[in-house]
Amino acid sequence: MSEINDSTQPTKTTKKSPKKRFWITSLGVFIIIVLGILGGYNSGISIRKSAQATVIAQQLGEQFQLGALDLAEGRYEIARQRFEYVIQNNPNYPGAADGMAEALLGMSFTATPTLTPTPTLTPTPDMRGVEAIFANAQQLIAAGDWTNTLAALDQLRKEDPNFHTAEVDGMYYFALRYNGADKITKEGDLEGGIYYLTLAERFGMLDSTANNLRENARQYIIAASFWEVNWEQAVYYFGNLAAYAPNIWDGASNMTAGARYHFALMRYGDELFAQSDYCGAYAQYSNALAYGALDATAAYNSDEAYYICYPPTATSIPPTSAPPTETPTPP
Repeated sequence: MSEINDSTQPTKTTKKSPKKRFWITSLGVFIIIVLGILGGYNSGISIRKSAQATVIAQQLGEQFQLGALDLAEGRYEIARQRFEYVIQNNPNYPGAADGMAEALLGMSFTATPTLTPTPTLTPTPDMRGVEAIFANAQQLIAAGDWTNTLAALDQLRKEDPNFHTAEVDGMYYFALRYNGADKITKEGDLEGGIYYLTLAERFGMLDSTANNLRENARQYIIAASFWEVNWEQAVYYFGNLAAYAPNIWDGASNMTAGARYHFALMRYGDELFAQSDYCGAYAQYSNALAYGALDATAAYNSDEAYYICYPPTATSIPPTSAPPTETPTPP
């Protein structure tokens, strides 16, 4: 019986499939391509940097030579600029620092000396006229003559704009503020009052009283724009104004806000009455009575509206005796 020795048997070889060999080959080719690209990219960067360094070196050399020429011909400022450019790009460039120092030294020797102007004597102005105007303006303020105060201050500013600037500004504010307030409260000139108060605001912040006066004047003008045009809006705006400033007035109509509100309520009531809104009309007439008596038309309409809106309730009268009952007839 013979034994078979395994070591003497031929070794079996495993063949790789074609598909596996394809992917291995493709991967190898891909790696080679990537390495080639990276190598080319790095080589390109190196070439570009080398070329850039060459160009800069040429520029620095050119600027240095031109700077030396400018230095020799006395154009120190231009030479300084050239050497400065060289040093900024290459602080260790041979000779650049020395050229810069020489250019600065040359500039210090050739600098144009500053001439000290000879002082001219200015005669002292005669301030007596200006001081007299200033004193007059103070007296006018004390007297409450705002119109002439403003005229004096205008003349003062024309003569000498720099005379007591802060004090004159304060006087302007005072005169403009009180002139505006008087225009509104004493003259009924609402537009004029608003104008002067606004001018005063250029010299300082308005106090609350002056600011409220200006705002009330504006509201009055708005309310008056609806007069005889839209009684409902006139009632609304004059009603708001009459609640907190009933005495503000305008010189054109010589009517206060309270009087305007009273009149507008009656006319708006008449308007509602004509539209058969009797309850609405009566409400307007009732509000008007709080500010004064109704005129003839409003009084008549108010009575009619009241009886229509609040008709009397009919009352039933109970019978005084029970109705007679028939006495049954005996059979």
